[in-house]
Amino acid sequence: MDCVTSTPITQQASAPVINRPNSVAVGTIVWLGSEVMFFAGLFAIYFTLRSTSPDLWEAQTSLLNIPFATANTIILVSSSFTAQFGVWAAERMQPYRQGRKLGMTEWFLISFVLGAIFVAGQVFEYATLVSEGISLSSDAYGSAFYLTTGFHGLHVTGGLLAFLFVIGRAYAVKNFGHKEATSAIVVSYYWHFVDVVWIGLWFVIYILPLVAGY
Repeated sequence: MDCVTSTPITQQASAPVINRPNSVAVGTIVWLGSEVMFFAGLFAIYFTLRSTSPDLWEAQTSLLNIPFATANTIILVSSSFTAQFGVWAAERMQPYRQGRKLGMTEWFLISFVLGAIFVAGQVFEYATLVSEGISLSSDAYGSAFYLTTGFHGLHVTGGLLAFLFVIGRAYAVKNFGHKEATSAIVVSYYWHFVDVVWIGLWFVIYILPLVAGY
């Protein structure tokens, strides 16, 4: 009698791989959503005050140096491009320069310099406007102008500190890894947001009065 031995077949089911979004990136995006509401409130304040004092707006906007503000805007927008180049370098796990290819730290340093130039330009513009009689407490226009651009300037300063943090962290760690690359990406999210907000402010404060004739 033949003995038939049955060998049990073990089926190994591979566990599904769940790709969860990075919690730091998601948290940053949610936080930026709240920042959108904050700046939306500042825009609302600006337009509300302008609607109550159109003659004041017409007189005060004529004192703005639009070419200077436009040049300063181009500088800030350029820093967004260099920041993105830094992100691409970080995604390649290239923190430093390799041959002719700049690394994340070099691109972020360029972004930092451009952002610092923008802040210095804002300070210069503030000093000029104050000498012409436009201050935070001078009138409704001064309050609206300095509140909107001032809070944005504080956000830019925060972004500059974030650049320094990421650059310093890249030099501090022995091996540049996923955590450091994620930090660079998150900072770029914030910086792009700050740049987009400024484009809106530049258009509303400097260009729209010129186009609309008020």
